[in-house]
Amino acid sequence: MEKPINIVFMGTPDFAIPILEALHDSPDRICIVVTQPDRPKGRGRKTVPPQVKRAALNFGYPVFQPESIKSASAVEAVQEVAPDALVVVAFGQILPLELLSFPRFGAINLHASLLPRYRGPGPIQRAIINGESMTGVTTMQMDRGMDTGDILLTAETDIDPDDTAATLHDRLSKLGADLVLKTLHDVKAGTIIPRPQDHSLSTYAPMLKKADGRIDWSKTAV
Repeated sequence: MEKPINIVFMGTPDFAIPILEALHDSPDRICIVVTQPDRPKGRGRKTVPPQVKRAALNFGYPVFQPESIKSASAVEAVQEVAPDALVVVAFGQILPLELLSFPRFGAINLHASLLPRYRGPGPIQRAIINGESMTGVTTMQMDRGMDTGDILLTAETDIDPDDTAATLHDRLSKLGADLVLKTLHDVKAGTIIPRPQDHSLSTYAPMLKKADGRIDWSKTAV
């Protein structure tokens, strides 16, 4: 029987919630959920919690919201729970080396592209914008770079002609939940051989700006 391990889950937006739910239903133990601080949002600038915080509290997990995960107190708080692995999904902060190297299985990140393509914060939208016919999700062993770590596993999905960033977002999130569970299973079994990325093939997917929404009416709908 598979031996459970202790996990620190790190994530912030709704993309991370299906992965949190899958881990909740798995044999492994989530010791703590780390997410971004509550932030003012919307026209009224009302302070609201991240979606992951709401989900974590519903499950009864302790939630930790450091302003900076690089601070000594934040690093100590994560190390105190003695995790065997960090699972990181759209957390939104760069992790320090002290955390990346601390757990015995390291920090496992889920990224919403087929790395090394579309590194960065906007991989789903950029795949749609660029008219890609296929994308997917990748689990990787995090290092100090931006989505540059060794690849563990990947899963692909077609991009349909009528897909939007919203429909693709939801599909990739569910695909990612299954991939994270398989990755953890295989990492514990010692059957995964991490593959270094070919950095010469990398592309970058920056965050969307308002200018990206400007419509050129001379173009076709596609």
